[in-house]
Amino acid sequence: METDTAPAAAAAPAPAPAAGGGLKRKRQQQQQADAAAADIEMLPPLAKRSRPFVEKRSIVIPPNRRTPLRQQWPELCRILVEQLNLQCRCITRRPVWAVELRNSPLTKDDGHLQKGADLVDAFVKGFQIGDALALVRLDDLYIDTFTVADVKPSLKGDHVSRAIGRVAGKNGRTKFMIENATKTRIVVADHTIHILGAYDNVQAAKRTVCDLILGSPPSKVYGNMHARASKAAAKW
Repeated sequence: METDTAPAAAAAPAPAPAAGGGLKRKRQQQQQADAAAADIEMLPPLAKRSRPFVEKRSIVIPPNRRTPLRQQWPELCRILVEQLNLQCRCITRRPVWAVELRNSPLTKDDGHLQKGADLVDAFVKGFQIGDALALVRLDDLYIDTFTVADVKPSLKGDHVSRAIGRVAGKNGRTKFMIENATKTRIVVADHTIHILGAYDNVQAAKRTVCDLILGSPPSKVYGNMHARASKAAAKW
């Protein structure tokens, strides 16, 4: 006896996406991909597109350093151009003089521009070119600048001159002794004092100069100075 079995209910088919919308979306994606590939192909090589970034430094020359600058300009230019590969010029528009530096395609190190600016700035502050050249050759040197008023604001009139005289000494002997003991270079320009050297040495020289400005006995100051210099040398 044959029995009739009802066929299983077939699952309802999912609605097919509209053919027009899918093809349009695919066509847009393909067009965007083709446009991006065309932009990449049209770009010139990076070496031809990029231009060297020009960076400048300008150092103002005070009136009292214009004559030394005229005399030492050939030597200063030789260091800036041959050793640091920089471009330099002196702008003599009155009343402001300035030395302008900028990098060139031959400048290999980005730090050479800052070293050149430090060299010119040290010369402007009164250091000899031979001493200022140490800023180019060594990386751990800097210049500390302060005034007599920063150390003792109460000094007025002739007392300031006496304090400066204690720092310089007779014929500059005290200043030379401090320089030799601390391995620094010191420039006394009116009421301003510049010290060039490594950090520990500059701090030792600065404390000695401050003690002399404050009026400490020279014998005590020299003893403390040699102790600080020996301590700084022992670190190395």
